[in-house]
Amino acid sequence: MKLQPTPSTGVTPWRVAMSLLPGLVAGILAMLAYRPIPQPLSYHNFADQRVWLGIPHAGDVLTNLAFLVVGALGLWFLARPGLSRDAFVDDRERALFRWLFLGVLLTGFGSAWYHLAPDNYSLVWDRLPMAVAFMSVFSILLAERVSLPVGVAMLRPLIVIGIVSVLWWIWTEHIGRGDLRWYLLVQFYPLIAMALMLLLLPTRYTHGNDYWGLFFCYVAAKVAEVLDHEIFHLTGELVSGHNLKHVFAAVGVAWLIRMLWLRTSVASR
Repeated sequence: MKLQPTPSTGVTPWRVAMSLLPGLVAGILAMLAYRPIPQPLSYHNFADQRVWLGIPHAGDVLTNLAFLVVGALGLWFLARPGLSRDAFVDDRERALFRWLFLGVLLTGFGSAWYHLAPDNYSLVWDRLPMAVAFMSVFSILLAERVSLPVGVAMLRPLIVIGIVSVLWWIWTEHIGRGDLRWYLLVQFYPLIAMALMLLLLPTRYTHGNDYWGLFFCYVAAKVAEVLDHEIFHLTGELVSGHNLKHVFAAVGVAWLIRMLWLRTSVASR
């Protein structure tokens, strides 16, 4: 296992605090300001209701193949040290990406299962691996922009927090007091922290700005999700916003694989 001295990014505690605390404080205050937020049942009423080859909601089910492909490709890339040798200063970083790609791969299965028969209980299997992926990205950026030991140490606690937020939501739905607030924090805080870290903290690798590709693809995915029905009608019922959500998110992950393929340590340069 390759364990080399990890170059310092030279960041000050103030810059770290400015990158991580504003989004966290704002998110917690926003969650506390609202009463528990139940999952609207209308969420499960997706625009694309077509059946193809006996598969209900075929567009939303089959576009999850994109997650399966990029998740498997990412895991394959990590398993080939000859290909990914220059992408990591320390093999512990490889493990962080392994959790990310595993979360993406499992999202492909979980989301496909959910879209076969959408309801709150099948949605759990979509959200659990997504929470793993969100928290893995957060840990990766902590490792690269703040401190490798911090990112490695925070991975498991963050994943547990993500999983607990999903379990808390479905439990509160089960007892009739649905509360999405903490899952929403798990989903959106890493996105805000990601943008701040990219803007304020230096990286130890070339192609560090390629993370913006993931960021903007995810934003595009959320916009497409919100405009699900509108996009379906505008395209003459060819493709829905939720179909595109899956594709945009998978493209963002594919962009990360490209980044790993191309990048090297700044110190080695």
